[in-house]
Amino acid sequence: MDIEAGDALVDAIKPLAKSTDRPGTMGGLGGFGALFDLKAAGFTDPVLVSSTDGVGTKLRVAIDAGLHATVGIDLVAMCVNDLVVQGAEPLFFLDYFATGKLEVAAAKQVVAGIAEGCRQAGCALVGGETAEMPGMYAKGDYDLAGFSVGAAERGALLPTGDVGAGDVVLGLMASGVHSNGFSLVRRILERGNAGMGAPAPFAAGKTLGEALLEPTRIYVKSVLALHRAGLVKAAAHITGGGLPGNLPRVLPDGTLAVLDATAWTPPPVFAWLARVGEVAPEEMLRVFNCGIGMALVVTSDKVEAAIALLAEHGETVRRIGQIETAPGPASVRIDGLSPGWPG
Repeated sequence: MDIEAGDALVDAIKPLAKSTDRPGTMGGLGGFGALFDLKAAGFTDPVLVSSTDGVGTKLRVAIDAGLHATVGIDLVAMCVNDLVVQGAEPLFFLDYFATGKLEVAAAKQVVAGIAEGCRQAGCALVGGETAEMPGMYAKGDYDLAGFSVGAAERGALLPTGDVGAGDVVLGLMASGVHSNGFSLVRRILERGNAGMGAPAPFAAGKTLGEALLEPTRIYVKSVLALHRAGLVKAAAHITGGGLPGNLPRVLPDGTLAVLDATAWTPPPVFAWLARVGEVAPEEMLRVFNCGIGMALVVTSDKVEAAIALLAEHGETVRRIGQIETAPGPASVRIDGLSPGWPG
């Protein structure tokens, strides 16, 4: 390990971590472990909820494009969005950054993105690990992993036990591809012979690299507000597997989520990916979020109140379906798919 480079990075990121402080944090960077006071965070009978994730091969796009400022936001988003769907408030976050030879400038950009993601989620960046491993990574390459811990009061976990027929499914719009499906994205880029610096056909004024690196939207504050208002029964973070693979994870057996693909307009990147890659609608929905980054189940009489509260928190909301009764394990049916969807 280049000790001087490591020390320089720690000095550079200390103010970034400090900017994410929240009630409950104790101490700062530099210790062998991070402390957190649940009582100071306002909990009385908490259940801890933990999550770990990475950014996947979206990192390859960032490295090839030389754009490192937003993958840290993605890293946080992939973890904290998984916490909030269980009714948990993200409390703190740790990161793991591994590379062959530490490049302080690029690493600082990555950590600055992590700090920004933590601020968006309201959680504290309390520590992490930087590993320099010569021979393990090619020059300029790095890998990321994130770890987050949240808490919920014992009686306030999601999903609730009363999801059933007649409930409505709301979709929160995604900012783009988010952080899943980038192996397919990269194959489509190769098929289209498109470089990272080429103009993005679906995003005016941006290069392909800039457009594809649009960071994952963090839904924590809006979904927590909805939960605390008693307006949500279940929530699903739409990641790999798409709507068909993720929404059933929060539904009880004997239910079917019937969704209408015409109820929302996916961001233009998805039409471009489908066209250039000749990807069928059903496969698009299995690989990508296709414009819905978070799905929420609410009772029919609370739909308008839920939409209004989510809009106050900056979300673009669509009513995308409803829950019906069906035999067997929970499942999803998506109607309204045309051969050219999501065009």
